[in-house]
Amino acid sequence: MIDFRFIPITPHPLLSPYVAKMCVFESSGRLPVLDRKLIVPNANFKLTLTYRNGIVACIGDKTFTQAENKLSLTGLIDSPVTLDPKEDAQTGTIIIEFNPLGAYRLFHLSYSGVKNQIVEVSDLFGSRMEELKSRLAEAGTLKLKLQLLQNFLIKQLEKSTSDPIYDYCINRISGSKGLVSVAQLEKETGYSSRWLHTKFSEHLGTGPKNFSEIVRFKQFYQAFSAGADYQSLKEQIYHHYHDQSHFIRAFKRFTGTTPTDLQNSMNELATKHYTS
Repeated sequence: MIDFRFIPITPHPLLSPYVAKMCVFESSGRLPVLDRKLIVPNANFKLTLTYRNGIVACIGDKTFTQAENKLSLTGLIDSPVTLDPKEDAQTGTIIIEFNPLGAYRLFHLSYSGVKNQIVEVSDLFGSRMEELKSRLAEAGTLKLKLQLLQNFLIKQLEKSTSDPIYDYCINRISGSKGLVSVAQLEKETGYSSRWLHTKFSEHLGTGPKNFSEIVRFKQFYQAFSAGADYQSLKEQIYHHYHDQSHFIRAFKRFTGTTPTDLQNSMNELATKHYTS
């Protein structure tokens, strides 16, 4: 039986407003072939360091392989992902997930260009990342690797400034659980939907409507992956979706399957990744 776990890590206080989750994923090998190795979109960006073995991820029809000792950035994902260790051997990966307020403060890049992509940081930022990669590879302990990564991110944060309008819209959408409309954001901010879409594309890689759909679905999948029965969630569905078929379409979009099929094939990787 394959043993795997997500070990939570407390981020540095300076990073905590921008980090949704920091953890270490460890596995004794590949997961069983018949297991559904599903990762559902949660609107977070991910910085991953594969310090032992590697990871293979499938996003839509694209396959991304992250080899050992590689540092990669995953852009905003709005389709289901499947992943597994590269080799059937012990695996160790540091995962830092940034909330939608955090990524643009830490990395200056074209976010629409990395949407649904996993890209090595050296391909994004060039030779200036080589020193960090070398130090991470040479670091003899997990604690030192985490320290190096967080020190790098703190320095990145020192170079950035906030975008109040974007931050306000992100907080409104998150606070409303994805229910606030773009029209309402126009009224509250005084900016047009076109301007807001451009701003979101710059900082997030997608528009406010798509982000709202991910946030809206996220709360249901959190309850679902924590063990709530689909039938028990039906009453809440009608507060957030027009009808059951509207919800089923969203469920299929973000998981690639139906609630019944997924409930029958849910495994610990999907639940622990989303709820840990």
